[in-house]
Amino acid sequence: MFKPADLFDLTQTAHTALFDGCEYAWDALKRLRAYLQATLRPARLGHCAPGARVGPDVFIGEGTVVEDGATIKGPAWIGRNCEIRQGAYVREHVIVGDDCLVGHACELKHTVLFNGGEVPHFNYVGDSLLGFKAHLGAGVIVSNLKITPGNVTVELDGRPFDTGLRKFGALVGDHAQVGCNAVLNPGSILGPGALIYPGVNWRGFLPANLIAKNKAALEVVPRRPRTTP
Repeated sequence: MFKPADLFDLTQTAHTALFDGCEYAWDALKRLRAYLQATLRPARLGHCAPGARVGPDVFIGEGTVVEDGATIKGPAWIGRNCEIRQGAYVREHVIVGDDCLVGHACELKHTVLFNGGEVPHFNYVGDSLLGFKAHLGAGVIVSNLKITPGNVTVELDGRPFDTGLRKFGALVGDHAQVGCNAVLNPGSILGPGALIYPGVNWRGFLPANLIAKNKAALEVVPRRPRTTP
């Protein structure tokens, strides 16, 4: 149920080898550091604005634009035809696929974006995998660390399963979308095409093509003019 091919189209990344031998998709996070160490060959084939800060262990593909004020610390592999906008902070051990967007005030750490992934406005994404054309709305936070001790667990066959990861954010399947200001708690898994409504605090597994809605009650009252003393 949580195998890489259950959540992701592996043809939509140039880094399919990262998933070789992974029983569960989150196992790729355990291999990410070593994979980049073995395969990364730094180069700047796109355009980096004069005010961008790009570390030495960074590959930037053709057609990619890194705007003024963006920081790519690395090790990082940025694909082709991406936008890394002003104020973005790409930290250690990040892979960004082709045609991706990393927007203003977004922070990525130990994360993989498949082709077409969008992290556009005020997002934090840590220790996570975002699938083909997955999209995060403005202000979405992908939390990667429990406030209690121990590894992150997921429910597998009705029982808690230890992922072996102290830090693990989310698996966001192909074409899944997360609405503005939602929070994905550690170990969240969204199937392909799943949808999280704005403002939802989500934990656990949302199967493919299902929608998670916030049922918080709303109060509607008449509008009355204010009186002045």
